Amino acid sequence: MLWLLLLVVLAGAGWWGWQWWQQQVDARAEQATHEQRIASLEQRLEALRRDQRANGERLQQAEATNRLLREELLGLGQRAALLEDNIAELADAGVGGIQALRIDEAGLLLATAAQRLQVGDVGGAASAYALAAAVLERVDGPGIIDLRQALAQERAVVAALGPDPAIAVRARLAALEAATPELPQLAAPAVADDAPWWKRLAARVVDVRPTSGAPVAVPAERAAGRAAMQVELSLARAALERRDEVAFDAALTRIDGWLASLWPDSPQAREQRKSIQALRAAPLRLDAPELGSTLAQLRRLQDS
Repeated sequence: MLWLLLLVVLAGAGWWGWQWWQQQVDARAEQATHEQRIASLEQRLEALRRDQRANGERLQQAEATNRLLREELLGLGQRAALLEDNIAELADAGVGGIQALRIDEAGLLLATAAQRLQVGDVGGAASAYALAAAVLERVDGPGIIDLRQALAQERAVVAALGPDPAIAVRARLAALEAATPELPQLAAPAVADDAPWWKRLAARVVDVRPTSGAPVAVPAERAAGRAAMQVELSLARAALERRDEVAFDAALTRIDGWLASLWPDSPQAREQRKSIQALRAAPLRLDAPELGSTLAQLRRLQDS
């Protein structure tokens, strides 16, 4: 009986050792899998950061271009002032010369208005159009009446444009970024009080969650996903400043994907996804078929 008892004890110890070794192997395999996922997410985050730096450089280039445009607009204003001085000096040179100078002045003002519209300055463009209309009122000749009518139509279109649509899009994008952290988080699965004792005990050790279509639950992956979503928001803002509709739509698509991956389905999350769809449909620049028609007609008049 002593040998039989010893044999039973050895068999139990061997079985327990085997189970412990299997648990260690499974834990190491799971840890290696998590490390691989974290490394992959870090690589993706680094790639997104490189893209962000590249877009930052592009944004700086766009700002430099805007500064050049402002300097050019200032130069155009100075040239307009010089033209007015020349008109005053050449008042006795003949009606034909004065008319030509006024038409040139009107062309400079219309070009200034077009450049103002490109940078979203509707008020500055309306002022330039008003100055051009005042100049054309003092010009007589064939084709001037049609030019005045075209300018009046274009001024009406500019007055109906309203503010720059990028301002509203920028505000809605900021509201989306501010509302995202307030979304409901993924709740831990609850165990009923009348469940068997072994289920309640296992619920304190094992957390069972569905993986198909469920939000990311691992804290490290959630942190990396939120950082990637912040990068995508920065890319969307950079595309908005460049008025790049393709890049802006792509960034919103990736933001929508991160929103679905990091937060569970809820009325608040669905509302944010609807806001993203509305942003994708919003225009980023001022656009109307009548804009620039007066300048084109004036240049044809000058060529003739």
